[in-house]
Amino acid sequence: MAQHLSAERQARKALKNRIRNRAYASKMKTAIKRVRDAKEKEKASAELKKAVKLLDQMAAKGLIHSNNAANKKSSLTKFVSSLK
Repeated sequence: MAQHLSAERQARKALKNRIRNRAYASKMKTAIKRVRDAKEKEKASAELKKAVKLLDQMAAKGLIHSNNAANKKSSLTKFVSSLK
């Protein structure tokens, strides 16, 4: 357990951050899954637009690295363009 007041504050802050980060990670995985599960190109491109926005927001907040977001966006875009 934390012994100092500042350590107790940091532990509370870390708990809140972990909960928020897990929620964002779950949101990201769901958005990516929705793009990959889409069968028609129109639906996939609509889901791609939402996923790209979410990835950009996460990269801007520092939750994921900007290169990680770029790689995911590139991969999803490539997948959507391969659909008929």
